[in-house]
This record gives sequence, structure tokens and C-alpha cells, in this order.
Amino acid sequence: MTLWQRHLGALALLSAAILAIFWREAADVAGIWWNSSTFTHCLLIIPMIAWLVSQRAALLRPLTPAFWWPALIWMAGAGLVWLVGEAAGVGLFRQLGLILMLQGAVAVTLGEKLVRALLFPLGYALLLVPFGEELVPLLQTLTAHISMILLHLSGIPAEMEGVFITTPAGFFEVAEACSGVNFLIAMLAYAIFAAHLCFRSWVRRIVFVSAALATTILANALRAYGTMVAAEIWGIEAAGGIDHIFYGWFFFGAVTLIVMLVASRWFDRPANDAAVDVSRLGGAPRFAGPAKAVLPAALAVPLLFVGWGHLMGGRSAPLPAAMVLAVPPGWTEARAGGQAWTPRFDGADQRLLRRFVNDKGQAVVVAIGGYERQAEGREVVAFGQGAIDPDSKWAWSAALPAVEGAKTEQLLHPGPVLRDAATWYVVDGEVTGSARAAKLAGLKARLFGGDPRALSLIISSEERQGGRNAIVDFVSASGGVKAIADRALKTR
Repeated sequence: MTLWQRHLGALALLSAAILAIFWREAADVAGIWWNSSTFTHCLLIIPMIAWLVSQRAALLRPLTPAFWWPALIWMAGAGLVWLVGEAAGVGLFRQLGLILMLQGAVAVTLGEKLVRALLFPLGYALLLVPFGEELVPLLQTLTAHISMILLHLSGIPAEMEGVFITTPAGFFEVAEACSGVNFLIAMLAYAIFAAHLCFRSWVRRIVFVSAALATTILANALRAYGTMVAAEIWGIEAAGGIDHIFYGWFFFGAVTLIVMLVASRWFDRPANDAAVDVSRLGGAPRFAGPAKAVLPAALAVPLLFVGWGHLMGGRSAPLPAAMVLAVPPGWTEARAGGQAWTPRFDGADQRLLRRFVNDKGQAVVVAIGGYERQAEGREVVAFGQGAIDPDSKWAWSAALPAVEGAKTEQLLHPGPVLRDAATWYVVDGEVTGSARAAKLAGLKARLFGGDPRALSLIISSEERQGGRNAIVDFVSASGGVKAIADRALKTR
């Protein structure tokens, strides 16, 4: 067995062990690539990385691989990232930890020289981590505003309510699918790949990637605007069909082609340029260690963090037999009224939904989801959780000024019916409207033995029944959000 065969065999075995240890994360990330249209481009990134490595293969053969013990520090850092994701219930961090751990396996088994030679393919692998969906509301709003500007410049009368636009042809929603987030993330992956191949200058690379992303955002707004113009000409049903075909088959390719054609005059890397300069990578490997010491340590690192994760998981605390929601002064409990609305609390141990009215004609609905502990599939902060159930007809419309620190937003139901909703999270006794702060509180509770219970508290009101003002008045009459949460969690 040659030296290279020995090291590549060790890399294959260590990588397989890591994938087996973190099988849940591997399955999750593969499922996202396969099932989410936003991340299907990741299925192409793996062969792209393989091609990048193949371009360097002949240049790498003269180098000497080594078992590199400093990479154990990298693997420990990857394990820590995974542990944070496990404790906080953040899938992004768990999946990032897996990719970082696999990068560490390459470094451990091949050594410093090979890592430096493979730096771009290794770094490019970070784009395998599904990220960017948190940009959807921002992109929806940006697309709606740009579309409004273009409509007014075209002389088409239009009104905007959040991400909903009304024109003489009909009522349009800049939905999540229209935000262009899938296009933007795919363009990021392509632009970084193209910048590496076509430019030597870091300034040109950065300018190219930035310009490609800006062009993508503008082009997506033009697509949305074009759909509304087409509706004015041919009708809304025909425009919807044209948009689907145009966007699905031609739009991304056309914009990518335009970006490359415009940028080609500034390409400064010859086609026959060496993929990597190995002249600087000669000499004996540094900090090399024996396989019998380095490899067992590399395998022990992920096992250690997974064991730590299992030790701190599973702890729970009981909720009250029935969560209490007091009727505040000046308000009375009432039957359901208005357009039906129910938030989503997947995995909740208890749920509560009650409606209150006052003599000013205001009405609010108070919803609480209670959790004895948080874990995968039962979290107060997760995609599809909270005020907007993706399976309902309610949709996000706009952000509103915060009510007592809450995440406050406007929802819209076909009709149209507008509803304002304020969301608070109660984690480890702390009340916050920030999803990030709630995740950090959950992380602290799991790592340091805090209260594992959590609540998601949502107070909403239709605009015609008081909206945000009704929410403010109800919270004030109740003595504040903390008082509402304390009563709900109080055991008798």
C-alpha cells in the first residue's frame, strides 16, 4: 500500500465514521437538498467540489500527506458548533458542525500542505449548509417596493399593503416563493465558483459576487413587475402561467448569462492558469503525528461531543395541569368571532386559545403553546411555528412597531382581512420577542441546568377590532406580558 493510499483510506474511514455518528444531521441536510427547491442546487455542489479537486490532483501528487494533529483543534471547534446547535435546537448549527467536522477529517488525514492546496474546495463546501431562508421577509418587502416603483413609473396605478399589491388587474402577493431567495442563494454559489475560476484579483472577485447578487435581486423584482404588467395585458390567470414557465425554465439561466457576458471583459485569470501554486508548499510536513495516536483521537472528538449532547438532553419539568389565563379588568371572555385564526405550536404539551372583548369594541385572541422541554420538532422558535401556520390561508404582510418588546407583525387573509399579532417567547423564565434571544436562553438552560419549560405567547387582533392598539390595551390591563406568562406557568 502506497503512502497516498494509506492516507486516503484513513480519510474515507474517518469520514464514514463521522457520517454514521452524525447520521441525523446527514439525513436532514440531504433531505433539504432533495425536497426544498431553495437548496436543490446543493446537489450540484458536490460534483463541483469533486471537479475542483480533480483539477488539482496532478499538482498534489508530489506533496507528502501526513496525519496532522493540530487539525484536532478544528474538529473540536466543529464539535462545539454542533453542541451549540443541539442545545439551542438550531438545525443550521448542527449541520454546519457536520460539514466542519468533515473538513477537519480532511485536515487530520492529509496534513497542512494538502489543506492549503485544497483551501478553496474545502471552503466552498460550506455552501452545502442550507442557509438564507431567514432573508425571505426582507426580500419579499424589497421586491414589493421595487415593483411599486416600476409600476408607478409605467403609469399603472397600484397600492401596497405590506407585501400585497393591488392593481386594476387584480390582487397580488409577493409570496415566499416570489421573494427570489432560491435564486439568490443559487447565484451566491455560482458567483463564488465563477469568481474563483475567472479572476485572480480579490477586489474583482468581491465586486463580481456583489454585482451578481445585486443583479439577482433587481431581476427578481423585474420578474414580479413583469407578471403584474402581463396581468394588465392578458389577464391575471394567463400572467400566472407565463410567470411559472418563464421563471422556472429561463429566468435564472438568462440572468446568469447576462452577468457572465458583462463581467467577461474584466476576467484576469487565464484559462490555463494552474489551479494552485504548489511551489510554496514544498518541504517536510510540520506537526505530523503517528496514525495510531492521531486517528483514535480524531474519532474520539465527535464521540465526546455527541455523548455530551445526550447527557444534557431529555430533561423536562411539568407544566400546570391547566394553564391559567386571567381575565383582565375591563375585559370579558367571549366566543369566537371574526375570521378564524389559529397559530401553530407543533409538539406542544399544552395549548390554550381564548378570545376577549372590552366595552370599546376591541377584541383580542390569546394563544399559548406550552412545552415541558424543547427538542427537535417541539420548539417555540422553528420554521412554520407561531402566528402564521403555513398550511392556513393567513400570510405575512408587514412588520409593525413592537408591543412591549414583542415580535409584532401584520397578517393578511384573502378577503382581505388584516390581523396584527404580537409574539413573545418565555424560556428559562425570561420573556423576549426575539427569536435569537429565545434560542440563546434555551441554550443556556440546557447547558447550565436552567428551567427546561418554554412558552410561546401570541396575542392578536383583527384591525377592524382594534388591531395593535387592542393588543397594547390588553397587555396593559393584564399587568404586562411577564404577569401573563407567570400566571400560565404557575403550578397550584
